[in-house]
Amino acid sequence: MATLPSLQRLHLIAVGGSIMHNLALALHRSGAQVTGSDDEIFEPARGRLANAGILPAAEGWFPEKITADLDAVIVGMHARADNPELLRAQELGLRVYSFPEFIYEASKDKQRIVIGGSHGKTSITSLILHVLRYHGRKFDYAVGAQLEGFDLMVQLTDDAPIIIIEGDEYLSSPIDRRPKFHLYQHHIGVISGISWDHINVFPTEEDYREQFRIFAEMTPKAGVLIYDQDDEQVQLVTVPSSPDVKYIGYGPHEHVIRQGRTYLLNKKDEEVPIQVFGEHNLRNISAAREVCKQLSIKGKDFYEAIATFKGAARRLELVRAGQDSVVYKDFAHAPSKLKATATALKQQFPQRRLVACLELHTFSSLNPAFLPQYAHTFDAPDLAVVYFNPHVLEHKRLPPLAPEAVQAAFGRRDLKVFTDSKALADFLHQQNWDNANLLMMSSGTFDGLDLGKLAEEVVR
Repeated sequence: MATLPSLQRLHLIAVGGSIMHNLALALHRSGAQVTGSDDEIFEPARGRLANAGILPAAEGWFPEKITADLDAVIVGMHARADNPELLRAQELGLRVYSFPEFIYEASKDKQRIVIGGSHGKTSITSLILHVLRYHGRKFDYAVGAQLEGFDLMVQLTDDAPIIIIEGDEYLSSPIDRRPKFHLYQHHIGVISGISWDHINVFPTEEDYREQFRIFAEMTPKAGVLIYDQDDEQVQLVTVPSSPDVKYIGYGPHEHVIRQGRTYLLNKKDEEVPIQVFGEHNLRNISAAREVCKQLSIKGKDFYEAIATFKGAARRLELVRAGQDSVVYKDFAHAPSKLKATATALKQQFPQRRLVACLELHTFSSLNPAFLPQYAHTFDAPDLAVVYFNPHVLEHKRLPPLAPEAVQAAFGRRDLKVFTDSKALADFLHQQNWDNANLLMMSSGTFDGLDLGKLAEEVVR
């Protein structure tokens, strides 16, 4: 990489992480000498690192891997501040980067487009990448999900003039408590929406919102800030405060829905069929269109590309479809994502019964102080189900959760709450799936529930 000619020998601490192993593969592909360590490496990271010849020989932390001839060490968020390899790197005075710091260093000479927001950022980033690739544009990227047609989630090249970055607001590394999206120093920034999350890091809604205010104010002279103009929290942080910044608000794209299919309406009121749906996706499309305008993509070219976009992995991802039923899975777990996803599927198929299941899996979602944020976010489904594993609460050192407390927090007396994955599976198998849809939402796996087998029963 021309931007980092001096960094050819690199070691990644916590190389098994989703984004970290993709960075390792991208660096290896660029010709750098890459090593790594982790205390646990699962598929698909294990197989992908092995195929590239850079899978660590053994799991664990090995300070002896950290030698003075390394050009830099990159530390992932999964590592702890007292990690033996990290301590050794600090002792030797090596350059230690967090993931976002390294991405910035690698893209200093590029135009940086950073997509931030509590929800929608992966989809917006995916939409932009799809359009640029469709039209043969050169670009680099760093995105949080595996995308169809892209073998890696990170790409760093010498000649791409721009980089599209999904800007996570979570902390950068165990030794850098700044949000990741503060470190990229965007030229074009997007804020898709703000809904309090990461309660373990940002204990109040104000603390959380403040991170987005800082991001907005980091927009440089002649920079662009694109934001959801209907989001009340976003409105609080995107007040036009600099005459040298271009502020662009957006809402849901104009559209029609017919027979379970959504069509965009362009400026000529021509209908453009798309393969995603829901108001949140219509907002995501508007955000992507505004970014693409700034990158000189013409309207007709944007719509031509969008018609072929199938969506990001695990974002309203179709598992199985039939004549009178569909099964979707989604990464949704935060309150705003849950509400948007469940509402989208009900509105797309209003005549069908919707059964929706949510797994409480993250620290915030299982925290009694945060649970009230879910009030009435799960009203759209005809049958709403919540699952959580009590052992996960123990692992995260959280107090036990009573099913009655979960029911009360969601504000639905008919909410079904399960704490055993087999009992959940049995319940779902017993449902009548005639003219009914199923939606499974989690950042986990419902403790190994066989969704493929369940989908075969739903869609006959």
